[in-house]
Amino acid sequence: MKASLLSAAVLVAMTLSSGASAQDVLIRGATVHTLEHSQPKTRTDVLVRNGKVAAIGSDLAAPNAIPIVEANGRPVTPGIFGSLGGLGVDELGQYDSSLRADNSQGVRLHPEFDASIAFNPRSINIPVARIEGVTWTVLAPGASDSFMAGQGAAVTLDGATRSVWPSSTTLFLEMSAASASKFGGSRAAVLMSLQKAFAEARSSGTPGPDSLLSVDGKKVLARYLKGGRVVVRVDRAVEISRLIEVSRQIGFKLVIVSGTEAWMVADELAAARVPVVLDPLENLPDGADSLQPRLDNAVLLQKAGVLIAFMVGKPQTEARKLRQSAGNAVAQGLEWNAALAAITINPAKIFGVDDQRGSIAVGKSADLVIWNADPLDLHSAPDQVWIDGRAMPMESRQTQLRDRYLRSTQRTQHSAEGNR
Repeated sequence: MKASLLSAAVLVAMTLSSGASAQDVLIRGATVHTLEHSQPKTRTDVLVRNGKVAAIGSDLAAPNAIPIVEANGRPVTPGIFGSLGGLGVDELGQYDSSLRADNSQGVRLHPEFDASIAFNPRSINIPVARIEGVTWTVLAPGASDSFMAGQGAAVTLDGATRSVWPSSTTLFLEMSAASASKFGGSRAAVLMSLQKAFAEARSSGTPGPDSLLSVDGKKVLARYLKGGRVVVRVDRAVEISRLIEVSRQIGFKLVIVSGTEAWMVADELAAARVPVVLDPLENLPDGADSLQPRLDNAVLLQKAGVLIAFMVGKPQTEARKLRQSAGNAVAQGLEWNAALAAITINPAKIFGVDDQRGSIAVGKSADLVIWNADPLDLHSAPDQVWIDGRAMPMESRQTQLRDRYLRSTQRTQHSAEGNR
């Protein structure tokens, strides 16, 4: 009830205020987790002007007609990362061809495929995640007939048509027994083909009948030869080590995703400055690719100095559960601040959007969440979410259905009582 009243009050204030922009607000007296500092700032104000954080401090003066939210000590954090996957593309959480390249056109690899083109900012799944504090996500294509899935990018979840951040464009690969069986039949064939594809990208010749890439594919892959971001979904420690070496040889910036055995090569990853995006709840073997998972994988990687971020298996329907997974990582020994960083500033750094997202700092976009309690606690919930300073409606298809049938049930109960 408090959450609903607060959200309604903020939205009404912003709508009726004649002198203030819809991207202006003063949050007063909060416990602010900036992620720029190791400890939160208590009894602190955050002033937002024109969608940006304008000031952070105590007893900030409120400009004329600006909406004011009294936090009364409640936590304020940056917006939460919505994991990797098809949030905003795959409506039902099932197979969606929008996330997969068509590999039937002669060439075998399609780095030019871009899943972000299919992003729907008005997807019914987005408000479900957004009212739980999720303000941005990374679209990641899925591999179909080869190990090279294509490209994806970070997107903001404010419902705007232009939501994709081009600077975050990333190439996605898969290194697993399944991908190997689809392409050459062995993991060695996958690594060989990866090196051959980048060799084609370096060459100036026209693709021939045996080429792995099309003309467009060559142009796109060439962008990753000098520090482009390449995400590889891989679990086995031995293959992680090999990929580190291959990334050095080719010149791309490697990011490991899943990495259930990454703890075994934590020192290698730290030395190579390779980040890992993992599911902190992954603790059971899943075939030959992940025979030695550990619940404290994140803890061991963090201690070794690896930059970590968290993800969930099905972001289309489970992005809102990511902060609960972070809480479980704390239960396994990860520091609370490190767990919060793994769902805010760390993924922003990994995908190159930390200049605007992931932390609360003057000049950055005002992606903010005010919580009714500890944001990593299972029972907590956001009271209000702002994206670029705009207060987001705190409702979704799920809450609309809940309220509709709750009212219907209440009317039935009242009618029954009146007939007694």
